[in-house]
Amino acid sequence: MNFFYTESPRRDSASSMSTISDQTGFSKTLPDAPKVFIVDADGAACESLAALITREGWSPETFASGEEFLAHSIDLAPGCLILDVSLPGLSGLQLQKHAAVKCPHISIIFLSANSDIPTTVEAMKAGAQEFLTKPFRDDELLSAVREALERSRLVSARKAEKQALQERFTALSLRQRQVMALVSSGLLNKQVGEELGISEITVKAHRGQVMQKMQANSLADLVKMAGRLGLAKSREAATLRGHAEQTSRPVNQLTASYAFVA
Repeated sequence: MNFFYTESPRRDSASSMSTISDQTGFSKTLPDAPKVFIVDADGAACESLAALITREGWSPETFASGEEFLAHSIDLAPGCLILDVSLPGLSGLQLQKHAAVKCPHISIIFLSANSDIPTTVEAMKAGAQEFLTKPFRDDELLSAVREALERSRLVSARKAEKQALQERFTALSLRQRQVMALVSSGLLNKQVGEELGISEITVKAHRGQVMQKMQANSLADLVKMAGRLGLAKSREAATLRGHAEQTSRPVNQLTASYAFVA
């Protein structure tokens, strides 16, 4: 069946979902259903797309312009953006660039009334999931949305995992961060102790705390976590000798500078 737009009064997505469910008998969209954002200046087009999306059990949110979408709060949950390439004000391609910064985990599907090869190429090079020319079949769009949502789910999961990892690392004390960096770089406990000017027993104690706080089941796990965090270690700066207490310089000026590398 070819997808076409039917005339209907403009409504917000929340009321649209409720009315469609009540009148057609479809089960209502679940609160945690994947979000499908629709940006199109044509109100009737938004309503028709929202109806189609709702029937699949997804949660549509409609916007009349790119500026309106950018003003909307977007969380890290998986989502998809259906975007008309010809928008008043901020164009579809311009909105794509802004969305890549605001919500990079959201996959984009472009819709266009014209088969414009240069525009299509530009959109796809910038990371668009699909570029559909109107009119298109319902199953074409729905298939593209499914793929976009799965792609978004994977990206969101990786980002959430990375964020949780960073939070656990931030919760470590400075000494524990030093021990984690040195141990994950391949040094033995004795060598770590020599680097930091502490006993091997103390290193073992810190290492145990690091393993527990980072939720690492093995040294291999810890090494993988350090790699994912992009821990940058300057061996010379990381060295904290036992004579530090004999100097007037604060300890934190003698310790390592560890940073996340994107």
